[in-house]
Formats: sequence, C-alpha cells, structure tokens
Amino acid sequence: MSSTSANNATPPSEAARAILVGVDFGRQSAKQGFDESLDELALLAESAGDTPVAKVIARRPAPDAALFVGSGKADEIKLLVQAHQAHTVLFDQAISPAQQRNLERVLGVPVADRTALILEIFAARAQSHEGKLQVELARLQYLATRLVRRWSHLERQSGGIGMRGGPGEAQIELDRRMIYDRIKKTKERLKQVQRQRSTQRRSRSRNGVFKVSLVGYTNAGKSTLFNAMTKARAYAANQLFATLDTTTRSLYLEQAGASVSLSDTVGFIRDLPHKLVEAFRATLQEAADADLLLHVVDAASPVLDEQMAEVERVLSEIGAADVPQILVYNKQDLLPEDQRPREIVDAVLRPAGSTAPTPRVFVSALDGSGLAELRQLIAAAMQAQPLIPDERDPRFDVDTSDPETLPSDPSQA
Repeated sequence: MSSTSANNATPPSEAARAILVGVDFGRQSAKQGFDESLDELALLAESAGDTPVAKVIARRPAPDAALFVGSGKADEIKLLVQAHQAHTVLFDQAISPAQQRNLERVLGVPVADRTALILEIFAARAQSHEGKLQVELARLQYLATRLVRRWSHLERQSGGIGMRGGPGEAQIELDRRMIYDRIKKTKERLKQVQRQRSTQRRSRSRNGVFKVSLVGYTNAGKSTLFNAMTKARAYAANQLFATLDTTTRSLYLEQAGASVSLSDTVGFIRDLPHKLVEAFRATLQEAADADLLLHVVDAASPVLDEQMAEVERVLSEIGAADVPQILVYNKQDLLPEDQRPREIVDAVLRPAGSTAPTPRVFVSALDGSGLAELRQLIAAAMQAQPLIPDERDPRFDVDTSDPETLPSDPSQA
C-alpha cells in the first residue's frame, strides 16, 4: 500500500512488504468469511502493489475491543514486522478506527483492513469518469468513519468561568465538514452520470435490444470471455479487479438472426464493502436491468461454491436475483482430464434463486471451446423472452441510487 509511517517508510522503488493477518472467530467464521490460507488477501495485496512476506492466523471467540487480535498476538505481529522489516500490516476483516489507531501505535507501521485495501485497488484501476466518481464517493464515505480523535494535538472548544469560547471549531469537525461537503458534491456529479446511463438503457429498451450482462466473482475471466465473444479489446489480466468500468458491445447471434447488447461489469468479491456496492450501484444497475445474466464461474477454483453464493448475495442486494441466468463455467482448460465434464451443456440448481434448473455450459475463453454452445443458449433465452419496449416517460423516473441522506449538519453524522 502507498501509505507509510515516519518510522518505516517505503522506498519509492520498492514494493511495500506486508504482513497478512486473519482472525478465526469459530462459529462466526462462516459469517466473517474466514480464509484459512489468506490466499485471497494475498492476491488483493499483490493487486495493490504490496509483497506479502508473512501470514498470521489468530483464533478468538470475539474481537478484542482495543487491538482486535489481543495484546499477545499484537506483540507476535510486531516481532514479525521487525524480523521482515515490513512496511504495513493488512487485516482480512474490517477493523474499527479505534482498533486501527491502537494497532498502529503498538506495531509502529500503518495498518489497513480488507475494505481499505479494496478501495485502494479500485482507486488505482478506475478509468472512466463514472468509475472515478464512484470510487471517490466510497473512499470519502469510508474516510468519514475514520475521523476518530486523529488530531489529539489540536484542542477542542473549551469554556468555563472567565473564558470566551475556545480556540475555535475543532479540527476534526472542520475535516468532517469538508468531507461531507465533498461527498455531497460527488453524489450530485454521480447522479448526472447515472441519468445519462439510464437514458442509454431506456434507448436500448425502446429499440427492443435484448440486454445480456456478464457477472461473476472477480478474476473468473469475465473480460477475457467478453473479448472472445465480441472481438473487443477490453483490458483483461490475471489479477483481482482488472477492470472496473462497464463496457457494452453489440453481439450478433447467427442462431437468432439478431444482435444482443453484451455488457461486462465489475467483479464481485467476498466482503465487498457495502458502501462500495452503493457507490457502484449505477454500474451494477446494468445487471439489474438485464434480460439475461451470464454468471461466469471459475471452474478451476477450489471454492467456487462460496464464490457463487457471494455473487448471488450481491445480485439479490441490487435487485437482480430474479433475472434469468446461464451459468458459464469458465477456465475448463485448467481442469485435470479426470475432472472435465462429459457434456458441455447441462442444467443444475443454483445455490439461490429459482427452484427450476438453470442452464450450465462449460467454456474456455482462451481456446474458444464451448463458446458456440454458449451462443446457442443465449439465442434460446432471447427467443423465449418477448421484449416489451420501455415506453416510460423519463420525466417520471425516480433516482433510487442514493438510499442514504446525509445530515444537513455534519456534526450529526
């Protein structure tokens, strides 16, 4: 990560060495999404430009109020920081502002949690104006919760007998006011972009265009599949969150004798920050408004069931749980011979959603196998769903992308 401390600064030409920490809360581990290997946190760290040098697993019945991992484990992490000359410590779970401050005092290096790490990656990868606005909004909302007694060297207002007020408005209140002003302005700018995107979606609906969206866990190969199907040149790489911005292309289906609109959307991940889901609601709306979802799954992943469940959870959160799906098991070229499917196309029950079997197809976006069968499934879904042009008057559209209202007085935040 780019953040540094005065005691252990990262040289400009050197990647930050990071200690990875995960905490298993036992019965709560399923809810916390505990990763015994910390592999995904390591991939996140590498995507952010860090170099993981050590991993620490702690087991507790509940988080320690002061240090999250407890004083004994904190001392153990401090020894690892010194032994590896680490520049930062990354936690796989969300930690409170007070816990972060206490840990930094004990460890002597910057501390970040999973949410901060994901936000940093998003900030580095966003390319479009809309994507940058969405990341900025999420970052500001996250930062607003971190303004907890960070300026102890500045006095708060004081009063009493013989005193008139104090040094003025506390620095923390000034910073909070500035942040909420920026949040308000960013939301207003984002609404303008959302209206433009909504107009584009309405135009496709009125023209009777069948809308297909690619969704799936990050690094499942969505962008590679998108490029293989549309001959586009969208950026694709073997890393988490390689692309954030929605790209839409026309895809001609010979089987249906018509074209569909195919959109590549941002990937999902376990414990995706709620504020980030809110901020990217305009982008994710492509999935909610689609006529068909291609749920891309990494067929070679050892935790594909958990990844699919997480995608279904986010789809439900954005109102896309009832959109028809085709399960696209990608990367079959990475499967051992004895694990490859006997049939390219079949049907299975999804972890959530409809009780009816969902079509499934095994493909490889790299070698092109299964793509013809996927096109046939899309054509069949298109022919089974008669399009109803959207004739709504845009004057009566209601913007529901902003579920929370900022307080008029920042001090009430």
